[in-house]
Amino acid sequence: MIQGANFIDGQWVPAVSGRTFQRHNPADPDELIGTFPASDAADVRAAVDALEKAAPEWAATPPERRAAILESAAAQLESRADTLIAELVAEEGKTKAEATMEVSRTPANLRFYAGEATRTTGSTYPSAGDNLVYTLREPVGIVAAITPWNFPFNIPSRKIGPALAAGNPVLYKPSEVTPLMGQRLVEALLDGGLPPAAIALVQGDGTAGAAVAADPRVAAVTFTGSTRVGRAIHREVGPERRVQLEMGGKNPVVVAADADLDGAAALIVKGAFGLSGQACTGTSRVVAVDAVHDALLERVIAKTETLQVGPGNQPGVNMGPLASADQLDKFLHYVQAGVAEGATLRCGGTTVGERGFFVRPTVFADALPTMRIVAEEVFGPLVAFQRAATLDEAVALANATEYGLSAAIVTSDLATATHFARQSRTGLVKINQPTTGMAMNAPFGGYKSSSTQTYKEQAGATLMEFYTLEKTVYLNPAV
Repeated sequence: MIQGANFIDGQWVPAVSGRTFQRHNPADPDELIGTFPASDAADVRAAVDALEKAAPEWAATPPERRAAILESAAAQLESRADTLIAELVAEEGKTKAEATMEVSRTPANLRFYAGEATRTTGSTYPSAGDNLVYTLREPVGIVAAITPWNFPFNIPSRKIGPALAAGNPVLYKPSEVTPLMGQRLVEALLDGGLPPAAIALVQGDGTAGAAVAADPRVAAVTFTGSTRVGRAIHREVGPERRVQLEMGGKNPVVVAADADLDGAAALIVKGAFGLSGQACTGTSRVVAVDAVHDALLERVIAKTETLQVGPGNQPGVNMGPLASADQLDKFLHYVQAGVAEGATLRCGGTTVGERGFFVRPTVFADALPTMRIVAEEVFGPLVAFQRAATLDEAVALANATEYGLSAAIVTSDLATATHFARQSRTGLVKINQPTTGMAMNAPFGGYKSSSTQTYKEQAGATLMEFYTLEKTVYLNPAV
């Protein structure tokens, strides 16, 4: 059992209040993973006090040194991979294959952002005579990273990595569902040579998160999580500070009449039920044209019923437990809502066994746009089939949501694919691929209620703009 701690002002410390919370294994709720600080505003104030003092020194650290630290932290994570994989399976409920993928990708992220430390440059502009006009890129200040539980290594590394590369101190608030993973990431950064004063870890629930967003000394808040919480953070941060929000999704797969139905069924099942359906880019809707709808539905049901549900550390398991009792309750609530509103439950929708938060992957048919299973983010292993008379209607149904994160189409026609890419009102478009699974070197972000749409994260030409301020300098060599 782990006795977790906050990391503030270079020290591992309990919460100021002394309060704690526990995290249990979602596959076996009797197994205690650890006890962690239940932080509040007092802990956040102490963390920001310390980071504020440390900011000038970290900003002045040469970029080559910042890059070397991130490279070293990546090596630290790789050296602990086996332990981290086992802990991630136990704490979150991922399968071993899913945990292995995340643990291997996170060091690659840190190495990618290490390169950004030496590539964050300004520009020069034409001017008259001997005058010089140029821009400088400077650290924005304290960056707060508030991260979710479904990718507790990968997503934090996509925020903390570029923040540190740009010379910003970081206030890190991981989800209370995966506090151990948050602590392990900070340990690797410190063992990689990060100055202790350059980072603070504050554990806890939304009370701590709200305090992080509310502190005016936090210059930038980068958040991934629900749209409801993201909107609250946006209101709190206001116009004077930076905010980057990646929020919910209701991601469709459109299936055209010329689609390979076996391939379509495979990618739908992967996108809908991988990670137990707990991914912001997960497939939650299928919009199929009449010509292929029924045959596709039967193929998806057949593949879904072969999935093996169980603890993620057992061989042959395709889908682990939901991450928490709250996630289980939410999933069952949406199953009941789907039935009550008239959708047809074709498979799944029930719990599995007497221990752990296990459920059967679920497929609904006859779903309509007004139904909650179509309109709201379930964030669980539930996919709803919608029928369209034409491809144009299918695209319209796919876009008929407040969200705009990821969308996919299955087609063998290039013109159909490119038309869909232009018409889809989403920040991510997948063609003959699942709605999940994004390249680490490409920009990530959504449209509409899925994102603030101000700064793309993960990669791209504008990645580092969120973490830096641009200053324009006018230089005249003599008066």
